[in-house]
Amino acid sequence: MTVDRLSLAGRVALVTGASSGLGRHFAGVLSQAGATVVLAARRLDRLDEAVAQIRDRGQAAQAVALDVTDAASVKAAFDTLAERGLCADVLVNNAGVAVSRPLLAQTEADWDGVVDTNLKGAWLVAQEAARRLVAAGKPGSIVNVASITGERVAGGVAPYCASKAGLIQLTKAMALELARVGIRVNALAPGYVSTELNQDFLASGAGERLRARIPQQRFGRVEDLDGPLLLLASEAGAYVTGSVLAVDGGHLVSSL
Repeated sequence: MTVDRLSLAGRVALVTGASSGLGRHFAGVLSQAGATVVLAARRLDRLDEAVAQIRDRGQAAQAVALDVTDAASVKAAFDTLAERGLCADVLVNNAGVAVSRPLLAQTEADWDGVVDTNLKGAWLVAQEAARRLVAAGKPGSIVNVASITGERVAGGVAPYCASKAGLIQLTKAMALELARVGIRVNALAPGYVSTELNQDFLASGAGERLRARIPQQRFGRVEDLDGPLLLLASEAGAYVTGSVLAVDGGHLVSSL
């Protein structure tokens, strides 16, 4: 295999939840691989800095308003791309939320907010992306950002675990149906990756106890996800569909 197969030159990559965290990082990785990236979030003003940063590197980036939980918003976002002459042939379904509180204290609103964003939202965006690709007669790649909690559980985040387990099964079901039209669907399942949002927790005593259970004895860095993401998005992964790629330092295979 040549490095060229990891290139995304000529591709259009849509990243949801791209205003911060992993989504913003993923947009940067895809742009550096040659893709024209479209950063999506509910509020355009939150994307301005990220878009400017990518353009300052001489790479192509645009922003689009998108609420993944709203079918009308999803359709409107893809209509906007079409008006700009763009058809996203790489989708990174990254938008996600979590609520952390004990099961008996969780509310129906907690459940709806998490599941609507993490599972229904991913389904809405992936379905619309696939429709556009089929209409255009183009192949594509969908990468759903799941989690190792979709395969093993953690306390206090039951709706999140359920949503990510559902996303893993949705990935496989979509891969089965879309393979015949040239669209690959895979899931990226990060373990505990240090970001601005969780770095204080990971540095705490509870975080240290968690780190001790990871076979590699460290938390992930955002750049640890770069290679797996590019594999799933690019022609380097042309024969990979319906897979769940865990990037977790061996956490899923840790001893019980």
